[in-house]
Amino acid sequence: MKAAVFHKPGDIRVDQIPDPAIEQPDDIILKVTSTAICGSDLHIYDGFFPQVKDLIMGHEFMGIVEETGANVSGLRRGDRVVVPFPIACGHCFFCNHGLPTACEHSNPEHYGPAGDLMDSKGGGLFGYTDLYGGYAGGQAEYVRVPYANYGPRKVPESLTDDQVLFLTDIFPTGWSAIDWGNLKGGETVAIFGSGPVGLMAQKAAWLMGAGRVIAIDPLPYRLEMAALQNRAEIIDPHQVDVVEAIREATNGRGADVCVDAVGMEAERSFGDKLKAVINVEKGTDKVMETCFKAVRRGGTVTVVGVYGSPYDNFPIHRIFDKGLTVRFGQANVHEYIDQLFKLVQEGQVRLDDIVTHRLPLQEAAHAYHIFKHKEDDCVKVILKP
Repeated sequence: MKAAVFHKPGDIRVDQIPDPAIEQPDDIILKVTSTAICGSDLHIYDGFFPQVKDLIMGHEFMGIVEETGANVSGLRRGDRVVVPFPIACGHCFFCNHGLPTACEHSNPEHYGPAGDLMDSKGGGLFGYTDLYGGYAGGQAEYVRVPYANYGPRKVPESLTDDQVLFLTDIFPTGWSAIDWGNLKGGETVAIFGSGPVGLMAQKAAWLMGAGRVIAIDPLPYRLEMAALQNRAEIIDPHQVDVVEAIREATNGRGADVCVDAVGMEAERSFGDKLKAVINVEKGTDKVMETCFKAVRRGGTVTVVGVYGSPYDNFPIHRIFDKGLTVRFGQANVHEYIDQLFKLVQEGQVRLDDIVTHRLPLQEAAHAYHIFKHKEDDCVKVILKP
């Protein structure tokens, strides 16, 4: 089969490799019909997360069941399914407590309670380095899906791939960012980053009753999408002081909820880069710090942008003085997907309006390049095997 394979930072090629096979009795083999490139994939592509061995990329994918293991129930050959990006068993302590990203069984070599930089990680992820299980991802013609009795969801014929593909990750992730903010109705929500996850968080904010949604991003074409598709107020940090603009819009208080949908690969100055080298940091935490400044006292900051290292001068003093609630983490997709599936089916939300590029899998290297370098106004790429 053909697959997009990571070889080293900046080097992803479409290679011919052996087809996957059933390894456990609750596996399925999926013929991939659609897969996407995620901002999190760039963390591997850019070398922010180490990966020594070749790895098939991709954790956003869906397709048609090609083969089932002996213990798979509820799925059969020919079923069309969408697959959550976390790999989870469905029956361990954490899966039973609504935390499948912390599954105790899906990452046996590197799992642990500490959450260290290079070990003691959470549960397995598709196509996301050996630290998270070393599982082959879905940017391929076929993929093995473990624990198939728990993860995959059937897709009715009435819905297209484009309508449901983002239930794999970015919509549940954007939804998590707002859900963790515990909106009661009428709040001002400021979302830093109008990439795919930020755009999904904007949609989720309206669905959960926000009174105002403010989008912050340095790229005009992404701000335009936030305004046109999601009716967001927009702020360009190259034009104004973001914190002052948010305070001015909220009677000096700050936003009720601030969302960091950017993470460690935010736009950086030379000084930021120098600081990161001196402190052995990956990227920068400047967006998260800006959230702490822009949120009101007693407000909430949620962080769904990825961070991969400790950071010096973390502003714990500000969090304490302002009495903030802060929530970080990966989305527990299995806990949200059925509810979000219903929203799509009922037409309450549209997910495919953020897609700017649809390309054949064979062009994966080009797709990564334009996504990484933000060329051709690229927001979201779907690859077709």
